[in-house]
Amino acid sequence: MTPLAVPPAATLAPATTGSIRHLPVNLFASVMSLAGLALAWRLGAGTFGLPAVVGDTVGVLAVAVFVVLGTAYALKALRHPDAVAAEFNHPVAGNFFGTIAISLLLLGPVVSPWSAAAGHAVWTAGVVAAFAIVFTAVSRLLQGGRAPDLALPAWLIAGVGALDIPVTGATMPMPWAGEVNLAAAGIGAVLAVLMLAAIFARLVFHAPLPPALRPSQMILVAPFALGFLAYVNLAGEVDRFASLLFYAALFFFAVASVKVFRDPAPFAPGWWAIGFPIAALSNAALRYAGAHPSTPLTWIAGALLALLAAVVAVLAVRTALFTARGRLLAG
Repeated sequence: MTPLAVPPAATLAPATTGSIRHLPVNLFASVMSLAGLALAWRLGAGTFGLPAVVGDTVGVLAVAVFVVLGTAYALKALRHPDAVAAEFNHPVAGNFFGTIAISLLLLGPVVSPWSAAAGHAVWTAGVVAAFAIVFTAVSRLLQGGRAPDLALPAWLIAGVGALDIPVTGATMPMPWAGEVNLAAAGIGAVLAVLMLAAIFARLVFHAPLPPALRPSQMILVAPFALGFLAYVNLAGEVDRFASLLFYAALFFFAVASVKVFRDPAPFAPGWWAIGFPIAALSNAALRYAGAHPSTPLTWIAGALLALLAAVVAVLAVRTALFTARGRLLAG
């Protein structure tokens, strides 16, 4: 049996029910999606005259979900360190520890309007975590011996975390932030190119992804959308190269949407993997439409923001039902 033949959680611990042991780390992707929606809504409020209170409410919810999940996962680490170690070392699930770092990076600008000091502190913690994750991920890969079918979209999470530093850190006032943003952009861009090459080869020449991993194909959108946002923040303008990145993101979103939604996999926490890439693209579309005002671009930005809000709402409801039925912590 290949490592992809069963959902990752099933390989991490003995089958028991209702235990914090089985809390999946990939659920932190829900924080990324909520925070991404909060930031996109703030941009959209100015473009479409939307009520700003909605974005603030979603931001508060993102912070609350992170606190709850962070506390629960810390409890898992205390009570079941072997399960956390197994998850961290798993060739698939281990990639999703990067969602914790990305959550912190996104929560920084979410919190900053309410408390600049708190926002800066949270973002700084995210920077440290993101660099630790990307260093660990690359070090592991360079050990060699990985099976070709393990080159999955989840590999991009570490690089995405690095790209998220300049995306979220453009307005951070710390004297060291500028150089950190440049370093992270360089690391994230190079990793995105290398990872995409390996992932494309796997998707083209090997067996299709199992149903549980199909939603992760939406992650292919993230390097282009985040690359656009990071580049624009560093360059200070939406130039031709930024335009190329934006339209590449739109193209891969169209392709990934067909792959993910045409034959949807059964719901599981892994479905949250689609939220943040759509949030990144929504933010990119709003920035692009703001720089190049036109009716079609404004419609695209509005449609993506509406889709993002609908996706996050549906995922939140499905997760609540999934939890209420006792399946979230089931072995």
